[in-house]
Amino acid sequence: MSEKKCEIEIIRHSLSHVMAAAIVEMFPEAKLGIGPAIESGFYYDFDLPRTLIPEDLPLIERKMREIIKKGEKFERVEVNIEVADKRLGKSDEIYKKELINDLEKEGEKKISLYKTGDFIDLCKGPHVDNAGDLKSVGWKLEKIAGAYWKGSEKNKMLQRIYGLAFESDDELKEYLSQREEAEKRDHRKIGAELDLFSFHEEAPGFPFWHNKGMILWNILLNWWRTEHKAAGYEEVKTPIILLRNLWEESGHWDHYKNNMYFTKIDDRDFAVKPMNCPGGMLLYKEKLHSYREFPLKVAEIGLVHRHELAGTLHGLMRVRALHQDDAHIFCTEEQISDEVIGVIGLVDKMYSKLGLKYHLELSTRPKEGSIGSDEMWKKAEDALKKALDKKDLKYKLNPGDGAFYGPKIDFHIEDAIGRTWQTGTIQLDFAMPERFGLEYIAEDGSPKRPVMLHRVVFGSVERFIGILTEHFAGAFPIWLAPLQTIILPISDKHNDYAKSVAEKLLEKNIRVEVDERSESVGRKIRDGEMKKIPYMLIVGDKEVETRKAALRSYEKGDEGLVDIEEIIKKIAE
Repeated sequence: MSEKKCEIEIIRHSLSHVMAAAIVEMFPEAKLGIGPAIESGFYYDFDLPRTLIPEDLPLIERKMREIIKKGEKFERVEVNIEVADKRLGKSDEIYKKELINDLEKEGEKKISLYKTGDFIDLCKGPHVDNAGDLKSVGWKLEKIAGAYWKGSEKNKMLQRIYGLAFESDDELKEYLSQREEAEKRDHRKIGAELDLFSFHEEAPGFPFWHNKGMILWNILLNWWRTEHKAAGYEEVKTPIILLRNLWEESGHWDHYKNNMYFTKIDDRDFAVKPMNCPGGMLLYKEKLHSYREFPLKVAEIGLVHRHELAGTLHGLMRVRALHQDDAHIFCTEEQISDEVIGVIGLVDKMYSKLGLKYHLELSTRPKEGSIGSDEMWKKAEDALKKALDKKDLKYKLNPGDGAFYGPKIDFHIEDAIGRTWQTGTIQLDFAMPERFGLEYIAEDGSPKRPVMLHRVVFGSVERFIGILTEHFAGAFPIWLAPLQTIILPISDKHNDYAKSVAEKLLEKNIRVEVDERSESVGRKIRDGEMKKIPYMLIVGDKEVETRKAALRSYEKGDEGLVDIEEIIKKIAE
């Protein structure tokens, strides 16, 4: 953990402690749950004598600021576990006592308490030295929510108060501004407005793609196929359901079985695939391979299913059925560096066309659960570092975050409002070819083990479209826009001319519609702008007479009367 990240977590944890102190002052009957630091802030769970309302938050904030102003020290006290509950000050702290009992069962002999003024809490810490250190911090209480004790529906529902916290007021304001902008760009809202996709209770976590969404989907994947064909990839398709034994052999069973769907066929156990890799192994083993075929680049837009918890589902960003733009590159050890550099070049080319900036992170062997020998991992990590250094590429080291079968290079893109998303990845795998007994005939005629690169450009296609939707705020570049042009006849008598203009655009493969609704042209223009259509062509008496159209672009507004051929040329460019 970086020093700065550690510091902000201490600040956030300290604020949760101060909030608990404030609540106890305001509600002496309160019973305390837990209060950790979280991303962007903190929370604390309380069992209170009444239900909190939003109007309570400013009052709690005021009490917290009073405690901070006093500047009392955070004092750490270590006590024997058998007397810990007596030091908490109240005999009815049932949740804290339960936590102490849990620690005792785990074999803990001593635990730490933190004291600020008259308030004392069970806590591991650390905290700031004294409450006064929080005076310059930018923070605010955000919302109230319900939370079951220990996350179990069998337990009582507590009241959770969330707070935001950053090192300064400026950072807090920047975060709030970014969040406000993110809410405007929410892909779920824009997806509904642009008629791209929807979700239904009958299929939670499974997106329904509408016609315009499928147009966007196909444009993106047709481009993907064009780029991959040019880069020497062949495309395959493997089954969605595969025998359980295959997942055990690959190692995925131990790591993903809790997120997999299962079925029985002919009294044998099968699983719906959460990954494409094992199917790729079976395809490779279909025939004997020679070093002359290498690098062998095999790509698949594979549909995979993962059982995500209901509470984690979020539009296209986290779904239960997704398409991965997987590819597996089989090569020799000597080819690793060139192939890694080749994938980086392909990803760079595709991200650049989308206007996406990115940074690279190199993730090394996980501390637990990895497969393969120490020698394999060292060789793989050294090979990825060598490839990055060969191209003099800057990267951030991310220790212990590699895949269970190998280290990886991740691409983290930055969107229009500064958020980062992990999308593309290159994973170097010596272990899976070993497990599946993959071989090729080397130049000297002997059988050898190939090296395998797993890689994606988009990652989850669904999630990537969600990211792009928010990045462009629904105003896709014209080549990606599901509808590139809409023609707006001023009245019904202009419909025929509007249709003739549409036919000319369709002949040039321009995606176009005619809005024949009996609405005012002003209403039609507003609707077109809401749908973020790149070009609108307004046609009335003057346009029919001159055989032209009034051009209005989403980017520039009115551009005047333009010849139809000029419009076609403008869109094509």
